[in-house]
Amino acid sequence: MSTAVFDTVGNSTAQATVRSEMLGHVAPVTVLAPPADHPLPRLRITARGRAVLMVVVTTPIVAVLLALALNGGGAIATESGSGAPMESVTVLAGQSLWQLAEELAPQSDPREFITDVLSVNTLASADVRAGQLLEIPNEYTE
Repeated sequence: MSTAVFDTVGNSTAQATVRSEMLGHVAPVTVLAPPADHPLPRLRITARGRAVLMVVVTTPIVAVLLALALNGGGAIATESGSGAPMESVTVLAGQSLWQLAEELAPQSDPREFITDVLSVNTLASADVRAGQLLEIPNEYTE
């Protein structure tokens, strides 16, 4: 087992002795310690170190900005397109969406009218009940 004793109080260079008890050898070692009145110098970084540090710091920032730019530009759908109030129609007994299309938009294709009414009212099918209130898109009421 080795034992080292260091005495660095007030000395810029201290002598230490390392003893190896198993081999019986004594080896002097010189330990350089900074003087107590001089602080350690600041960390100095080379040009290559600055370049590596810049790459390490900026790579995650660029990756996040690129991800946001590619993903954040999507349009957000809203329920009302123009904000103008739509006309409401109450379904009569025995009336279908096809009959509503012929009555309210005779100049338009009934299939387009039905598709738009289903979309605006978020209906899963074209089945309607008597007394049901339907919103009619503005393009068919003007």
